[in-house]
Amino acid sequence: MSETALRAALAKSGAAGIGQISIATREDGSFALTHHEDAARDDLALYANADDAAQLSRFDDAGNYRPLKTAPSLRHGWRLTVPDHRSLDFALDLFYPGRLAAFLAWDRGRLVTTPLRETLQRQTGMYRPAAKISDPEADGLVGSFCRSDGGCLRTILWKRDRDGSPASTLLPPEKFDPAHDQTGLGRPTVPLLCQEACNLLVAEARKIVKCGASADSDTSSEAGEPRDGTHQ
Repeated sequence: MSETALRAALAKSGAAGIGQISIATREDGSFALTHHEDAARDDLALYANADDAAQLSRFDDAGNYRPLKTAPSLRHGWRLTVPDHRSLDFALDLFYPGRLAAFLAWDRGRLVTTPLRETLQRQTGMYRPAAKISDPEADGLVGSFCRSDGGCLRTILWKRDRDGSPASTLLPPEKFDPAHDQTGLGRPTVPLLCQEACNLLVAEARKIVKCGASADSDTSSEAGEPRDGTHQ
């Protein structure tokens, strides 16, 4: 995302943050980034290199690895100061990989979304079974895995299928609204847009299918039927 585009996005929305990050513009034109819950603290660990965002986003407060960078588990206790828009852009892309580019494409009307079924059907190798997940199972999975309170802070733009079925009937309408602050604070923010199911969601779909297949196999075995479906 270009410096000009990010500046315009922040100005256009009146946003002072993205996801769980608050962005403060300093008198010298630099930017100070903090966890939004730490914005008023003066006892934070100080960082001054945009590269530090990679370390700050890697683990949560308990030291657990964060495989999903848009999960609402960003660690507290730091302030990262960067000198200009270019370094701000770079740092934010480390905190939330690919989300600034997605926002820019969406803002220009060029963001392409992919239905969940299409994403699952194109999987190969060990993830191919994910496509067999049923609609009720997919509804429950997305409703749990993608929820903003404990799951993911992205705003879902994709549908379940080409017919336009909602990604999940278990999520509130706000989960699909780019104007809504997914942290629940009601702040103007640059939204973290989700144009396609992530690889972690695909992996969870595979687990559900594999668990179901295993349960069916166990049931068949207990009934005295061979697992390959043939008769002895």
